[in-house]
Amino acid sequence: MSDVAFAVVLGTALGVGVCLLISLAPRWGAPSLARRIAPYIRDVTDPRGLDVVGPGGGATFAWDPSTWSLLIRGRLARLAVGDAVLARRLHRAAWTIDPARFRSRQLGWAIAGLGLGGCVVVALVLTGRGSPVLGLLPPVAAVAAGLGYDAWLTHAARARAARIEEELPTVLEFLALCLSAGEGILDSLRRVSEVGAGELTTELRSVIVAVGTGSSLSESLTRLAAGLEIPALTRSIDQLVAAIERGAPLAHVLQAQALDAREDAKRALIERAGRKEIYMLFPLVFLILPLSVLFAVFPGIFMLRLGLG
Repeated sequence: MSDVAFAVVLGTALGVGVCLLISLAPRWGAPSLARRIAPYIRDVTDPRGLDVVGPGGGATFAWDPSTWSLLIRGRLARLAVGDAVLARRLHRAAWTIDPARFRSRQLGWAIAGLGLGGCVVVALVLTGRGSPVLGLLPPVAAVAAGLGYDAWLTHAARARAARIEEELPTVLEFLALCLSAGEGILDSLRRVSEVGAGELTTELRSVIVAVGTGSSLSESLTRLAAGLEIPALTRSIDQLVAAIERGAPLAHVLQAQALDAREDAKRALIERAGRKEIYMLFPLVFLILPLSVLFAVFPGIFMLRLGLG
């Protein structure tokens, strides 16, 4: 098995060296004519000008490393969720990358997991602990690394959504205070976005920028709610947009929404406390209670074995 392991290591090193030499060759490394002219004929290319649509409707790619990356990302995009869903998740987590960049990084994580699993397999074989089951370790490590990067995105999105829910009552009360002082809704949003330093105020700054570039306030707020997909924020924005369109007093609407947000936060805190109480039963039932029973019963059993009882 040690000879096989040495052969795998040396063959891998030789293959990587040959690939690096081929990639440096001018004939393989230079972009093709189609790739060079693609940015100038965007009417028949994708928006980034990376591929040219051939006569049969298919795309003609230049076979360089970037083209391979595009092909692999396209296959992953078909197998995974759509770009629209992934873009919403990235926006919710405040990650400033596009879905294509995310899939590239996820692919990089999978390749790193594959390489790490291969190194572990070679190390185990060299130490004499090899078995046929170890052949499953590299692909399992690759899948785990790709899923782990996606789980990291999910965790970041949930954490940011929780922070926004915590900031929502304070922001609504501040907006109601500004409106009661005589300011307009746009000026109130601008003041809150300038004074605040949280996640929600950052999103409000994007709304102010969108309104300044020509979008309507109602449309910008609706787009904000649709991008974050937080029930409490969506409900508050829907009520605010309806009040703006119907001419209702905005201060009373925001005060009512702030009160509802406070009640939702209180109810969520009580539910979280109830779950924590259940989690606290696990060490009590599986650790403390068995030890208590053991301390109470063991002396009696020991005395019975000695015949002193």
